Amino acid sequence: MSTPISPKDDALEGYLNEERQFVRLPGRKQKKKLDLMISFLANQFEQDTFYSETQVNEILNQNHTFDDPATLRRLLIGTGLMERSRDGRKYWKAK
Repeated sequence: MSTPISPKDDALEGYLNEERQFVRLPGRKQKKKLDLMISFLANQFEQDTFYSETQVNEILNQNHTFDDPATLRRLLIGTGLMERSRDGRKYWKAK
């Protein structure tokens, strides 16, 4: 399900390895780059599909190497690109 990052996303070049996985989070002053990264990650999820936390972690882990899916999940939820049930059992891509 992984979508390659396009050449126009060269703003993210320093954050990607040869396999086009993110190797680190952009710093606090790099909001535009962080937004691009989080948007890309959100697009790895299908609309109108529910995911468990384990499934979300698996998809995120396919797209990064720094072993922190919890932070990425929080960023996806915090930016409103994904939502989750109150009990944290279901996640889905926001409309």
